Amino acid sequence: MTQWYVKELSKLTKVSVRTLHHYDKIGLLKPSIRLENNYRVYSEADLLKLQQILALKFFGFELGRIKTLMQEEINIFDHFRAQQKFLEQQVKTLQTASQTLETILCESSHRKPVPWKTILKLIEDYQMTKEIKYAWVEKALNPAELKEYASFEQGLATRFTKQEAEASRKKWFELIKEVEANLDQDPVSDLGIEMGKRCMDWVNTVFSKEHATLRTTLWEKGFKGGYTDVPPKVVAWLDKATSEYHKSWIYAILDQVETQPSDAVLKLWNDILTEICGDDQAHKDAVYEAVLADDKISPTAKNWLRKHFK
Repeated sequence: MTQWYVKELSKLTKVSVRTLHHYDKIGLLKPSIRLENNYRVYSEADLLKLQQILALKFFGFELGRIKTLMQEEINIFDHFRAQQKFLEQQVKTLQTASQTLETILCESSHRKPVPWKTILKLIEDYQMTKEIKYAWVEKALNPAELKEYASFEQGLATRFTKQEAEASRKKWFELIKEVEANLDQDPVSDLGIEMGKRCMDWVNTVFSKEHATLRTTLWEKGFKGGYTDVPPKVVAWLDKATSEYHKSWIYAILDQVETQPSDAVLKLWNDILTEICGDDQAHKDAVYEAVLADDKISPTAKNWLRKHFK
């Protein structure tokens, strides 16, 4: 069996003698053999343990945590998953810092004073995004969307009391449970339309028009992207139900083209487009084209749309 003195192990592994002594002192890596002259002698098992320590350090684990992992029977893969998420967040933090510095450099020069107010505002915006409650949001949204979400989340605290917020969450979870109980039903039905309406009524209570685009983004990227705890089958069912609800509303609006003032119908049309698409013009254009291709829409209503939007 091969053995190494501390200097030999240091040379083999490129770990300094001082570091090996420190690992010994804190009980992280004690040599298997201690000679009468107090010399440290490391075994092959010690080398393997050191290699594990170096690997865990590479992945960003702190020494105290490494010691716990090495001493106890812990599912290392659970810790790897947690550390992967931590490192992912660290990467985002560094990217944000880099983008902030790039912005400052682009807007400044050596001849101008350092824009400390701008820097503090950028830091404030970044810190605001760190207070986001739901981890899945950070995975689903890009930095600009995260900034808007952080602003939206802060606004909720001023718009609703704790009791109102709790009641709203309860209402949402109850709707999700009800959808789960009706997954065998057709979402493109009266029941589906009714649930789609309830869903959008809740959404419109929580999200103001100011954040209509964010609301759409959260649904498309977060819920349909599989980042939330809502089961994919429930999301898919509810997506079809809300789409059918919107379609029924569009029919009802365009049925009024011949009987109501054009301005009144135009306002209703813009309202439904905002609810469906937010400020996403490409999405609005897609809805417009789909309506023109729908045989259930009257020629008069289609001509009215062409007149006002083309």
